[in-house]
Amino acid sequence: MSRTLSALAAIALLALLAAAGCQQQNTAQNTPAFQELMPGLSYVDSVLGDGPEVQPDDWVSVHYTGWLYVDGQKGDKFDSSVDRGEPITFPLGHSYVIPGWEKGIPGMHVGGKRTLLISPELAYGERGHPPVIPANSTLMFDVQVVGLPMVDVQIQKEGDGPTAELGDQVSVHYSGYLWENGAKGKLFDSSISRGQPYNFTLGAGMVIPGWEKGIEGLKKGTKARLIIPPELGYGSRGHGDVIPPNSTLCFDIELVDIAGK
Repeated sequence: MSRTLSALAAIALLALLAAAGCQQQNTAQNTPAFQELMPGLSYVDSVLGDGPEVQPDDWVSVHYTGWLYVDGQKGDKFDSSVDRGEPITFPLGHSYVIPGWEKGIPGMHVGGKRTLLISPELAYGERGHPPVIPANSTLMFDVQVVGLPMVDVQIQKEGDGPTAELGDQVSVHYSGYLWENGAKGKLFDSSISRGQPYNFTLGAGMVIPGWEKGIEGLKKGTKARLIIPPELGYGSRGHGDVIPPNSTLCFDIELVDIAGK
């Protein structure tokens, strides 16, 4: 090979190396870095969202996908609401979800997408969550805030008794209707026809989320109407033959009693 050809080959090799270096640098610059929110919890936002901001005590609907995070890399996927095709809805501030979610989701906006990197101490700790999450696992979640569902609570007669709080054993008379075109539709269930109120523990997951949210804070003796969106009712599944998928529900309720109060 002539000296001229050798020199040209060397120049070409240097150009390729320089281009590769620039590409790596650009890739690194285009990859956002995780920010520490608190010890053991970091995040990076891929989409900020332009909807309302999530507050620490909101009910929130989210889509998510979770992975194990091993040796600085995304590992096996262990769960995904996206794969199931339906977001999950839960209240923040009541330990329904792991601490990393409790601390990592507030401050997001509806429509926003965030990746959370969560240490074992803010996830499932030494117990893990067998069989899919080993003990002392660091987790990575992609989270998208879909909405902040609300219950429309219409007080018809306010009671003068004590206030219903999470953990209370309550007795409620109710009649449930489909809510169609802004009005009551078909009656699908009623404790009044059975002559006995329904008893349950508020906050224990014994009733649909719309009841949990709508009844908390009511006074004993209160009569109210609860208009409940599908996300806080029976969602895309519906309920048997009586409640179609994605139904908005109307419950006329009376808070008959709060045990021990």
